[in-house]
Amino acid sequence: MRPALQQSVRARLVDPGHPALPIRPTLRYSAAEPFAVHIDFPAHVSDDAQGVTWTFARSLLEEGLDAAAGIGDVRMVPCGRSRTVIEFHAPHGMAVVRFGTASLRRFLQRSYAVVEPGREELGPELDLGLMCLLDGV
Repeated sequence: MRPALQQSVRARLVDPGHPALPIRPTLRYSAAEPFAVHIDFPAHVSDDAQGVTWTFARSLLEEGLDAAAGIGDVRMVPCGRSRTVIEFHAPHGMAVVRFGTASLRRFLQRSYAVVEPGREELGPELDLGLMCLLDGV
């Protein structure tokens, strides 16, 4: 079994014109998906009351803690030294969530203990898939 990491964090869902809503998303990282970070949001803040998971590159998390980063569905912007805002863009709208930078940085550092940066491997599944695609070429 490959090592995994899970960390619940405090955050605030920011909605202009309304007070920020405190939420407790869970950050996840696994050696099985060494390039990806997952954020699980609780059911009460999702459109369908089922909860929602966003997945993005661990390198985006690393970059976004120190400078604005991201050009796709997930964008990060540091706000001073203690807060980081992550925007989640979807076809039906956008959610803005404010995190404590220290919590995100601690999670990122803990992920390095699972898989060191630069040591990510896609594993034998990718090799097998490529061999099947290329049919022994």
